[in-house]
Amino acid sequence: MRLHHKWAFAIFTILLFASPISAQKYTISGFVHEKGSQESMIGVNVYAPTLLTGTTTNVYGFYTLTLPAQDSVDIRWSFVGYQPVIKKISLKSHQQINIELQPSILLQEVVVKADAIKKESDKVQMSTIEITPLEVKSIPMLLGEKDVFKALQLMPGVQKGNEGSSGIYVRGGGPDQNLIILDEAIVYNANHLFGFFSLFNGDALKSIELTKGGFPARYGGRLSSVVEMNMKDGNKEKFGGEAGVGIISSRLLLEGPIIKNKSSFIVSGRRTYIDVLAQPFIKSSSGGANAGYYFYDLNAKVNYNFGDKNKLYLSGYFGRDKFYFKSSDVQSQSENGLYWQNATATLRWNHLFSNKIFSNTSLVFSDYTLKLYAKETYSGDVFDLSYSSGIRDYSGKFDVQYIPNPMHLVRVGFSTIYHTFTPSAFVIKSSMAADNFDNTVKNEALETSVYIEDDWKTSFKLKINPGIRLSSFVVGNKTYINPEPRLSASYPLKNNLAIKASFASMSQYLHLLSNTGIGLPTDLWVPATEKVSPQKSWQVAVGLAKDFTKNNISVTLEGYYKKSDHIIGYREGASFLMIDNSSTTDEFNWEKNITSGQAWSYGTELLVRKTAGKFTGWIGYTLSWTQMQFDELNFGKKFYARYDRRHDISVVAIFKFTDDISLSTTWVYGTGNAVTLPKASYSPVPYDGNFYFGSINDYGDKNSFRMAAYHRLDIGLQFHKKRPKYERTIEIGLYNAYNRKNPFYIYLSTKYNTDGTMKQVLNQVSIFPLIPSISWSIKF
Repeated sequence: MRLHHKWAFAIFTILLFASPISAQKYTISGFVHEKGSQESMIGVNVYAPTLLTGTTTNVYGFYTLTLPAQDSVDIRWSFVGYQPVIKKISLKSHQQINIELQPSILLQEVVVKADAIKKESDKVQMSTIEITPLEVKSIPMLLGEKDVFKALQLMPGVQKGNEGSSGIYVRGGGPDQNLIILDEAIVYNANHLFGFFSLFNGDALKSIELTKGGFPARYGGRLSSVVEMNMKDGNKEKFGGEAGVGIISSRLLLEGPIIKNKSSFIVSGRRTYIDVLAQPFIKSSSGGANAGYYFYDLNAKVNYNFGDKNKLYLSGYFGRDKFYFKSSDVQSQSENGLYWQNATATLRWNHLFSNKIFSNTSLVFSDYTLKLYAKETYSGDVFDLSYSSGIRDYSGKFDVQYIPNPMHLVRVGFSTIYHTFTPSAFVIKSSMAADNFDNTVKNEALETSVYIEDDWKTSFKLKINPGIRLSSFVVGNKTYINPEPRLSASYPLKNNLAIKASFASMSQYLHLLSNTGIGLPTDLWVPATEKVSPQKSWQVAVGLAKDFTKNNISVTLEGYYKKSDHIIGYREGASFLMIDNSSTTDEFNWEKNITSGQAWSYGTELLVRKTAGKFTGWIGYTLSWTQMQFDELNFGKKFYARYDRRHDISVVAIFKFTDDISLSTTWVYGTGNAVTLPKASYSPVPYDGNFYFGSINDYGDKNSFRMAAYHRLDIGLQFHKKRPKYERTIEIGLYNAYNRKNPFYIYLSTKYNTDGTMKQVLNQVSIFPLIPSISWSIKF
């Protein structure tokens, strides 16, 4: 059997790297930039129409295309929203051709061209959605705050959490099962304002891509999805920027050349001013106490071009949310608060070994910290209490792209991450030494992986992406090693129609302990240990992709099935503050507070999307089921996950009346969340005959009750004014335009009847009625 495997591997290797030698071939390669800014462009189509062969640029704007020798051949570079470039070249030698694409001024210049649009039927990869920052800015949202994650929630297969939340649940997975990447750096907590907004400022982003399944081998570490975002590089030709003012926050972006056409920078910042506006009201109503909440974030990036073969990038992000309360009188002072923050830094070096081999080397830092604190001072005595949790990473990556011929694009690479987990750091400091206490728990781990994959266009019209990832995790005296095979395939049934299939095995060595009843960002990141196994999943999907190129419409229909194991959660009654009372040192032992289980997710997703023209938008529909099973919960029986939704519909429509006025609307519908409510209650009668006040509830099965269905209409009207040196935009928005009272949470209360009897009443709390908004922005 092993001999057969060796022969199979040898045959696969020969096919992988085989290149026809019967005809002389030459390679054209280079970088594609935006004219006027020199911003590198991702996903540009590079196509030879007469040879029916093409490729696309990678995340750094680099492309390479190998073709048979030709006296004359037309090459076309095209991208939605940009004027295509066509060059006639003599292909008798290897050539490097760098291209600049001019943004289209007139709308009709970017429509009707069939090869100007990325066709879904041409892609081997399925379950992948790209959304542009411009689309994010065009969609009406809560309080006018443009949010990447809320735009992703409008795609099929992506569920939101509670009303207004920016969290995403992809194909039945939890929020910890999404790999969120910003310029190669992992972001662990992507929420502002207790989850109502995400921390990504769309002004600074260049590309956004969501992968829901069929993961290429280059991605790993999570079970459900990959959200990959790349920041802009900065304008290399001239200084410019953007500024905006909304109801709750303001933002500013500046960019420009450091050395013209060689080096540039970009800096983007955003801050709320809720605390500033509320200060006069808080002080007048609280006798001089000071309280408030704010968040801010900062993106920065610089780059240097050493020539076509070497480019250097340094980028970073820092953001913080803080809630605080301060009070004082003659004898005492007190200060209480809560904050959480993210910080990332990425140093990247692109190197071009040849016109067929491109490499990227990255050094990455990522940190997430949560802290609750309280400080009391009374007559000179000081009492200081703090609780903190977090995770810090130091990582290195090396990736290579090798394109031996137009039939193959081989990717190979490795990465290593040194994790430091702090599940709990509980510290008490007092002026009385006997009261001091320090209980800090830390775990260290090393995660490594290697992978290889190939985009292979076979001679039978079949396109496949086979790959394998080998990952390992070392924590304490335990070492986990997991192979993760991947395969995606696409076969054209006829012109612009393809059938697709994928399989992916994933391993996740990090867990997120979440107590959903708290409502605060007190989720704890913890590692797999000797007692707690890593999460694992496998997912299979099949689907159809159809392009209507004349109308710039694409249609995808996919069905999927996913099985997950070793999912963890708190035992009944446990929380993030539980201490191990059996320990003589009062240690926090999260391993004793959890239970492990499994999950099943399956469903069907439909996406109809129009990406160019005066009218753009999409319709998404998801039919899905998500069930979980834990031996220590719900008497070991399966139950529906809280975020399980049978039906989920999103309709997004953006219409440009003129170059100056555009209207955007979104309508969403979703089955209500699954919750646990008591089905009966009774008053206990003790043996001694005494009467006990109160009652005991019988809850029945977990999550056996459904909240009311959710639906909402949002409207946004944008007015643009273009001047020679700037462009101004005013947006007026309506969130929940028909004032639907959607359930945020529900609870039971006791109501007394006129005859003195009591009954239990179900109450619904809604938090977002019709909310108008207005915002102003300028681009210069």
